[in-house]
Amino acid sequence: MSIIDFIVNIAALLLWLNFRALGFDPLVRTSAASLAGTLRRADPRRLRRWHFLAALTGVLLFRGWFYHQIGPAVDWMPTLSLGSIGITFRSDFQSRMLLFSLFSFLGTLGFFYLSALFVSILNGSRADGDQIQRLVRLHLGVVDGWPVTLRWGLPLVLAVGLWLACSPALTALKLVPPAVNFMHRFEQGILLGLGAYISWKYLAGLILGLYLVTSYIYLGSHPFWTFIATSGSNLLKPLRRLPLTLGKADFAPIIAILVIFLAAETLAVLLARWYPRLPF
Repeated sequence: MSIIDFIVNIAALLLWLNFRALGFDPLVRTSAASLAGTLRRADPRRLRRWHFLAALTGVLLFRGWFYHQIGPAVDWMPTLSLGSIGITFRSDFQSRMLLFSLFSFLGTLGFFYLSALFVSILNGSRADGDQIQRLVRLHLGVVDGWPVTLRWGLPLVLAVGLWLACSPALTALKLVPPAVNFMHRFEQGILLGLGAYISWKYLAGLILGLYLVTSYIYLGSHPFWTFIATSGSNLLKPLRRLPLTLGKADFAPIIAILVIFLAAETLAVLLARWYPRLPF
């Protein structure tokens, strides 16, 4: 079931990205007052933005219905992990499965935008020649141009705000235990926000792994490999002063992967221990 859930989330994410991509099309957004606005496509447009939103809604609703049909038969109760805590949904309730279907997709969507934010912080907002960086800029919008300090703090601020807004409803639905007071709920949001940074370890590890491969094997001049070279080099800047090379062998990517994953796992363990002890 977890594999099915993952596949559906990827399909739903692609529908969302297609919905967003049509908004980036200059032939869709411009008016006849501009030169681009006078241009017309040679082929007729069959799909419009609302088609993708309708398909996305249909996928999420069908998944919730399907989970309710099959979940009780296989004694399956899905759990949504929020880092410090996990929220379990009963599959014998249709409303719970519809809610899980929505939250599961929102988690995938959040991971995508967290990854885009990580790339924005890592490579800056001035890499105009990088196609992937331009794509990140399109999806992040004005956030990509914010100061680095604000972009670093954005996941924490959003997590606290969302938790303060959603936790009363989750408590009313008996999905999470009630908070003692507002300060207790605020501290919970901070720990959940810190946990959001842990997800960056996967993208960082992937970039460094591919960077290590391309350091020894030439895979061409595709923009993706240029992006990997730039991102990997930026990730390794803090380690470049250390003697981590032996002849032609560069151990910096391996050391960086170990440090990142060790730090992430340590933070995850600490957050899991601190959360039950709240409020401080």
